[in-house]
Amino acid sequence: MDFDISLFMLWINFLHLYQPAAADKEIIAAAIAKSYHRLVKALLKNPRVKFTLNVSGCLLEKIDELGCHALLAGIKKLLARGQIELTGTAAYHPILPLIPADEAKAQIKLQEKLLKKYFGKIKTRGFFLPEMAYSPAIAALIKNLGYEWIILDEMSNGHRLKKLDCGRIYADANSGLKIIFRERRLSQSYVPKTIQRLLDENSGQIAVTATDAELYGLNYNDLSGRLEKLIQRPDLQTETVSAFIKKQASPESIAPVASSWESTPAELRRGQPFALWQNKRNKIQLKIWELARLAWETAERYDNDCQRLWVERHLRRGLASCTFWWASGHNFKNLFGALSWSPDEIERGVNELTKAVRSIDDSASRAAKIKAEKLCLEIKKLIWNKHWKYYWKK
Repeated sequence: MDFDISLFMLWINFLHLYQPAAADKEIIAAAIAKSYHRLVKALLKNPRVKFTLNVSGCLLEKIDELGCHALLAGIKKLLARGQIELTGTAAYHPILPLIPADEAKAQIKLQEKLLKKYFGKIKTRGFFLPEMAYSPAIAALIKNLGYEWIILDEMSNGHRLKKLDCGRIYADANSGLKIIFRERRLSQSYVPKTIQRLLDENSGQIAVTATDAELYGLNYNDLSGRLEKLIQRPDLQTETVSAFIKKQASPESIAPVASSWESTPAELRRGQPFALWQNKRNKIQLKIWELARLAWETAERYDNDCQRLWVERHLRRGLASCTFWWASGHNFKNLFGALSWSPDEIERGVNELTKAVRSIDDSASRAAKIKAEKLCLEIKKLIWNKHWKYYWKK
């Protein structure tokens, strides 16, 4: 069936729940208290409301570790009610097009394992690319692993191509996956406030938003409770992405370009679709990627090492997108954030990548260990020189 949007507004809301595995427990606890519990509570009180959620596996482990079992139980109850669906992703939130395909596949399979551990046997039809970082090769891998759809930012359509209709579904010519596109400007606002305005204007339409779940409480202090008021309105309808896709007619074929949900037209023109995490002009990021390559190549070389589990643990924590994001120096003050620069956060990732090489037990890895230590020291010198000379007191 098709939706008659002349009678109401249809809101397709995608929420991404993620905190880095190496983050301080206090930060994770704040996100749980201010955002995740709020969202689950709001949904439990409004049984007709349906959202699509992505919960990173590394966050599920932290929720469990912190003893927040009521949150896990709430998510499980929403799943049983059919109010939410969960998607696949990479468990430790790497930029998938920038890491080896074998590691990408391993993290996707690990996410599936963790979802089964905490929520039982569930069907994940959709897939969330961390940071919506898309490439044709990664899309093909996701399709081969049995997923049916992905969600991308409008910019993935390319700065030279025709404007998208975010109220319809497309098919990826590169992989065969179905695609739903989020509306960037709408998603970069405080979404409940904007949706409320559109409803008040009697704007019958389909709105597709995708944001970090932390927007709802941690990053935006919504003292008036706009979300809770919004989802009680009878003129607002909601649906999961999978249910929305199922009701659509045959999709139009489209060939997305390599991009992320923060890519700009200028970056795409320069051939840097993932500039926030791998900028050719950013010496610190380039050096971290050099260390990352050393870490995963060494780990692969000693894949039967007796410390393999520890090697993988440190490697995956170090490959998280945050390691590189915090070195970008990008200003997010207009998007409920701040300057993406933190020497301490960069060091966390660098330390994890170095520990991945340190953890290998085989004595033949001595040369790789020394090389990793030298790179680690070099990166830290670059970080703190940049901090004290440029960012400090600004």
